[in-house]
Amino acid sequence: MKKVFKKIWTWLSDMTAVFCNEWKIVGHDAGALLFFLALPLLYPITYTLIYNPEVVQQVPVAVVDESRSPASRQFVRDASAAPAVDVAGYAANMNEARRWMAEGKVYGILRIPSDYASNIASGRQSTIEFYADMSLLLRYRALLSAVTDLQLKQTADITAGRLDATGLSATGMAKMPIDSHHSFLGDPEQGFASFVMPGIVILILQQSMLLGICLIGGTSRERRVRNGGIDPLMIDSAPATASIWGKTLCYVVLYIPMTMYVTTCIPEMFNLPHYGSATQYLPFLLPMLLATAFLGQALLPIMKERESAFLIIVFTSVVFLFISGLTWPRYAMNGLWTWIGNIIPATWGVEGFIRINSNGASLSENAHPFMALWILSAVYFLCAWWASVWIRVRTARS
Repeated sequence: MKKVFKKIWTWLSDMTAVFCNEWKIVGHDAGALLFFLALPLLYPITYTLIYNPEVVQQVPVAVVDESRSPASRQFVRDASAAPAVDVAGYAANMNEARRWMAEGKVYGILRIPSDYASNIASGRQSTIEFYADMSLLLRYRALLSAVTDLQLKQTADITAGRLDATGLSATGMAKMPIDSHHSFLGDPEQGFASFVMPGIVILILQQSMLLGICLIGGTSRERRVRNGGIDPLMIDSAPATASIWGKTLCYVVLYIPMTMYVTTCIPEMFNLPHYGSATQYLPFLLPMLLATAFLGQALLPIMKERESAFLIIVFTSVVFLFISGLTWPRYAMNGLWTWIGNIIPATWGVEGFIRINSNGASLSENAHPFMALWILSAVYFLCAWWASVWIRVRTARS
């Protein structure tokens, strides 16, 4: 029993030594500090500022009024009263309106046909054509919602007018039988930042940690090349497991305040929807931080030099964003991309964090992604152990 306690004490001492040594290495590496601290601090602010204001308003629209009737002018007045629409002017015809759109003067065209008023007067159905520039979906969504709401309002007003013309009271009869309201759960502002930022901040945590770990690993590889296979800054005498856990604890301790910052401070700073609390965020994201730290150490054998981190990690950010299910549902992906998403810690981190942040889910309601993160932590720990042993064998042979 005494030998067992002695081995445990020795292992803990080695792990503590590695932890302190890794802390010192990170503190003296400007590039690692840039990834570990500056990137999580500044990127969420930059992204959120880019996506503000969240709701597009006063989008310039050209009107082609071929009817030139009181009814068509009333429709245009109602359209200009919508917050999302700014009637930039009347075009003589569709060719002129298209030219305005090509020049970037307007992003939508509202064409009122010549038979608009006559169809309404005779009780026939009338059609108004709307064309939108699809270069920015936010503008398209704002214009489409405004035109749809305007259509419903005009339908109610025209119905009321027809009832009055017959001598019937329009009170209560002109209302739509079923009223509809848009209610976006977790995104009451219907803004793009409120929708996308909860996922992006989690991806920032993963990518910045991977970049920092791989940068340190690539630098260590360069030192070994210069010193005959020896890195004078590393503690190679510690067991592989103690070395892995010592480094992992260093990275996780660094990222706990970063995690609290991106999950609580950023939403408060920019008034983004958030229904969870730090006591919910941290327990859920802890296995994601562990899995990411182990994954970064598992990638060290392929880090030939310091710059390898940029070549291998940076380009994956956009890919990981898409396969996380934030911009496209994961159930609509094919099996290959679903499988790739399953082995990325941020995929489960994004899914669970959005449930907590947007819908106030508890940890028990996040059991599936929570367990998936712990499984990935175990798998990537084994991969990191194998990578550490492989590096030691390669070093011994050199």
